Amino acid sequence: MKKQLALTPIHEVQGGGLLSPLANQPVRIQGVVTGRTRRGYFVQSPERSPDDRRSDAIFVYSPRRKARTGSLVEVKGVVVDYRRSETDRPTTQLKPFEIQRLSKRGPRVEPVWLTAELLHGADLAQLLNGLEGMLVGIPEGSTFAAPSNPFGDYVCIPPGLEGLRADNGGMLIDPAEPERWLPGFRITRYDEAPRLNVGAKLLSPAIGPLNFRADSFQIALQGEITFENRSVVPRSFEPAGDDRVTIMTLNGFNLDVHVENPELVGDPDRDVDDDKRYGRFELLAAAIVKQAGAPDIVALQEIQDNDGAEITDVVDASETYEQLIEDIRWLEGPSYAWADIPPKPGADGGQPGGNIRNAFLYNPERVELVDGSLRRLGEDDPAFDDSRKPLMARFRFRDAEIDVVNVHLASKRHQAGLFAPKNPGHDPREPIRLAQARLVRQALSNAGDYYVTGDFNDFEFSATLRELCGDDGTNMVERLPPNTRFDYNHRGQLQVLMHGIVPTRAVEAGAVDYQILHGNELIGVQPGAASGKASDHAYVMASIRLGHA
Repeated sequence: MKKQLALTPIHEVQGGGLLSPLANQPVRIQGVVTGRTRRGYFVQSPERSPDDRRSDAIFVYSPRRKARTGSLVEVKGVVVDYRRSETDRPTTQLKPFEIQRLSKRGPRVEPVWLTAELLHGADLAQLLNGLEGMLVGIPEGSTFAAPSNPFGDYVCIPPGLEGLRADNGGMLIDPAEPERWLPGFRITRYDEAPRLNVGAKLLSPAIGPLNFRADSFQIALQGEITFENRSVVPRSFEPAGDDRVTIMTLNGFNLDVHVENPELVGDPDRDVDDDKRYGRFELLAAAIVKQAGAPDIVALQEIQDNDGAEITDVVDASETYEQLIEDIRWLEGPSYAWADIPPKPGADGGQPGGNIRNAFLYNPERVELVDGSLRRLGEDDPAFDDSRKPLMARFRFRDAEIDVVNVHLASKRHQAGLFAPKNPGHDPREPIRLAQARLVRQALSNAGDYYVTGDFNDFEFSATLRELCGDDGTNMVERLPPNTRFDYNHRGQLQVLMHGIVPTRAVEAGAVDYQILHGNELIGVQPGAASGKASDHAYVMASIRLGHA
């Protein structure tokens, strides 16, 4: 006679963000289906257990057969602690071998509301572990803190949540809590996923099971939302005078002129794109000419070689520059010259095959690149192994000269998430960025006027930026009003990754003006679209009157 499984409360199955006590064992559960994803569905007990450290819901992994939302079901299956790699936080799932619908409509399950009162001061890891898989909601009236992205992800700020807010309604990063979590949701049907900007208002609740994916918690939205969008007018550069050299900082976002051959890239699903067809060259050209007023120098990051992400020996990027310069001329901008020093194939990190590098565009009618001054820093330094090398050049403007260092420091990509099982928030590359900063400082030891810019992959309050400033340098970001210090949006947190470091003497003489051209980091794209933005950063402008350092 077949042995019957005893009914097991779901909270006894859940591990609460740890390994489940019933991992690899068969169990029988009952509950209400509260939502579905592409890979399965969520089942929740109608009543909350007294142990709030463990969830009363579980994800049933069943890509082919999904139970109807709202129905009462009984599921028999094996408990699995799923994680993508050994270092990831486990999520408890049920792999079913028998499913029975007990009734078409089960008891009503009320969502737990992710309000400011619930989130303020909470141990988020413990709180959200105890809600994993359960029906939760973001209340109406919340503000969208991140623009819509190609994947249908959205991030919101519940009404009353404390924090420094920008004029657009977004939330700025808190130095005391740089890994702060904001609630968000995903819409998997792109035809139902709206394009919206930072500052939009949620006019109806966003409700669904709380899912753990991509190293964070996110609602698997069920049903539709209504919202009120907010327009964003990109800011334009306001020149301080024609007697200053103007320098723009612009991240090219893996810009290349080539449509990759899928057989020559590492990941055909991610590494094949068409930046010309997407209009990214035209968008960048418009930013340079119309927003930035055709600056004298453009410090570029993330420029790929002529065959993009194809894994070949090609490192030359001349066609990429010429396409951008052509689009600038088409908008009646100047005929820029370009300067770079290509990396060795595969030596500088970034997207495999892309050989991204830093580069300069410059207007030869306004500035002159001093012969022999162009060089890459850190070529033989361990701190720059598998990392983009800073590009340094000296430019002559009228009767004076300035050293410009264009950096792209080690990425934060390897940083442990807020909910990592070990060392949450730990960034193993922070010491590398600090060592890179020291090398850049050494290169400026005998410089007069200088400007260090680019993508620093670190914040204005970090040890990296303190090292770069030293005793005689100033980060112009810190001269801006606090609620405007952002050029990047990471999961709803506005933050600074681009900076502008100049001699303090030049600042004291009133010779430096610094502006972040907000707009690009606030505008959403259509979910499911291949591309709709020129860059994932805002653009940064400096104007410097030389001869004061």
